[in-house]
Amino acid sequence: MHQESDVGPKIEKNKFESSISELKKKTFVSAADIESYGESNVTQEYLKAHRLSLDDPEAFWTDVGNELEWTRSWDRVLDDSNPPFTKWWVGGEMSVCHNAVDRHVNSGKGDSVALVHDSPLTDTVRKITYSELQDQVSRIAGKLSALGVTRGSRVLIYMPLIPEAIVAMLATNRIGAIHSVVFGGFAARELRTRIEHAEPTVIIAASCGVEPNKIVRYKDILDEALCQSSHQPHKCIIYQRRRVLECALEKDRDISWQEALEADPVPCVSVEANEPLYILYTSGTTDAPKGVQRPCGHAATLCWSMHAVYGLKKGVWWAASDLGWVVGHSYICYGPLLAGLTSILYEGKPDRTPDPGQYFRIIEQHRVNALFTIPTAFRVLKRVDPSAKYARRYCGKSLKTVFIAGEHCDQDTRQWSERVFGVPVLNHWWQTETGSAITAPCLGYGVKAIPPHSAGYPVPGYDIRTLREDGSECQAGEVGRIVAKLPLPPGFASTLWQSDERFKKTYFESYPGYYDTQDAGWVSAEGAVWVVARADDVINVAGHRLSTAALEDVVLKHARVADAVVVGAPDPTKGDVPLCLYVMRPPQDDEEIVAETTVTQELIALVRHLIGPIAAFRKAVAVPALPRTRSGKALRGAIAKLARSQLVKLPATIEDPTVFGEIKTALQKFGYAIDAPDPEY
Repeated sequence: MHQESDVGPKIEKNKFESSISELKKKTFVSAADIESYGESNVTQEYLKAHRLSLDDPEAFWTDVGNELEWTRSWDRVLDDSNPPFTKWWVGGEMSVCHNAVDRHVNSGKGDSVALVHDSPLTDTVRKITYSELQDQVSRIAGKLSALGVTRGSRVLIYMPLIPEAIVAMLATNRIGAIHSVVFGGFAARELRTRIEHAEPTVIIAASCGVEPNKIVRYKDILDEALCQSSHQPHKCIIYQRRRVLECALEKDRDISWQEALEADPVPCVSVEANEPLYILYTSGTTDAPKGVQRPCGHAATLCWSMHAVYGLKKGVWWAASDLGWVVGHSYICYGPLLAGLTSILYEGKPDRTPDPGQYFRIIEQHRVNALFTIPTAFRVLKRVDPSAKYARRYCGKSLKTVFIAGEHCDQDTRQWSERVFGVPVLNHWWQTETGSAITAPCLGYGVKAIPPHSAGYPVPGYDIRTLREDGSECQAGEVGRIVAKLPLPPGFASTLWQSDERFKKTYFESYPGYYDTQDAGWVSAEGAVWVVARADDVINVAGHRLSTAALEDVVLKHARVADAVVVGAPDPTKGDVPLCLYVMRPPQDDEEIVAETTVTQELIALVRHLIGPIAAFRKAVAVPALPRTRSGKALRGAIAKLARSQLVKLPATIEDPTVFGEIKTALQKFGYAIDAPDPEY
């Protein structure tokens, strides 16, 4: 089932010759000198804006802040006297809810569509105007206020991707409270941990969520979590999904959503720009919850980013994510609404709800102008419909741009996506902690393209550097730890909820004066940023530092490989060696069936040809599926631990924990994971 020989079938050299040099530059991360990637893509407009944001941040962010309406003007734009706890628009007061909803109604846009909920899982499409959104938000806010929620109180939201979840978020903010959205479907243990940590006054939940082959009973999970929790909310507001599943309500604790909507509407409460907007718990933080705290001033950054980064001043925006992730907070709820756009909420999968044509149907039906998704979604589409037969059923002429982020995207998948969607597919890079892009093309400043494999150029406000292990600064093209020089731009996490010391230790202790992104990469002479991998994903093979992401790029070039991960596995001679787990693409139509052994041998030969024998790539095996989180990220660290027979604790966000049984069997073929305990979930 596997092949460890250096010998493999011959591959035509000219077929891959054009990409050899770039792949080597990307893979051999010890190289200090990287050649130019051609003509510069940056514009004078971008350079001027970025330079101003670093040299005169007060002037730059004053203009950004003025995109919103404030009830009290700020006393000063920037206070960085207590790093890393930077404050922006100090003393300024506003309501994020007012700027996202009421401002547009007041300006005559009340009849414009704010939200479109498209759910093939329930066969429904709903459209909500800004006026309708204002009415629902103000009434739910009124009920929250009547239940004791005040400025600074927490409201925990446990709902699927439905408009009512956004209503709940905005209603919480409307009265100056702080929301904490927990990804719908989290197990009771995870939900309980977050309830105890955030201590919400009220919990808002739905009766259920819908998956392709099952109904997830949210209310039952909530009841179980509250039975175990040391903290109890005053009340729970429950939205009944009547077309799917209704649940019983606890007599003295639960209130129906419909009853809550009967409350009198309340006006917006303004808060200071640095007060918390929300708490968002990062994945896999059961034992020690890590709640990223975002300031209200983040709203100005998000509103500005819709045109500065994504080039959209009007129209229809679709972020194919979930509200439980940071993308959902920033670019399903707040960003598009603050900019007065129409935001799409898609409750479904790329491929099986009911077919691989849904992305293209939504683009045509709702006239989507820009799409933001993860590379995994495109890998899924490419695997099940490589010739894009479903795509040809729909017209996508409204679409102008596609943005991808969240994980590494191999070039084959990106190029396939550009052919199928017929528009540029632009990579950009950001993290839960940043809340918006660190690097991007910045379409609003005329940057229409980025160098191959890169994540774009630093977004204004970010001073990106790469540092060596000793803290000295790398030269252009030299790989190091990617950091951002303080002060960080507005919208970055203000702290971790109730844990200032942990905030400083986690992100700022390793490199004083800088935010440690915990990613590895390099910066070119013209300022473009290449994110090679998470720092833990750079492996040392006999003294040569190699990027696992770049090895995956090569593996995914194989026509019969649909998905793949490469991790470092222990080797008594070389320290680490690459270990590849790949998923084979099912044969299409009359395609010949290819044996796994043949594919494995071809992968070994391909890596040897494109990268060289120094990569020591000899271990590859096919598996039915890869372990990924619900946001599409591969659990490389967990696989690497399993290979070392270490205990693996699976995060609550894992899509299917059962795949680790197959992974363990596959690793044992190479003598790994023989004594590994079963993963804990």
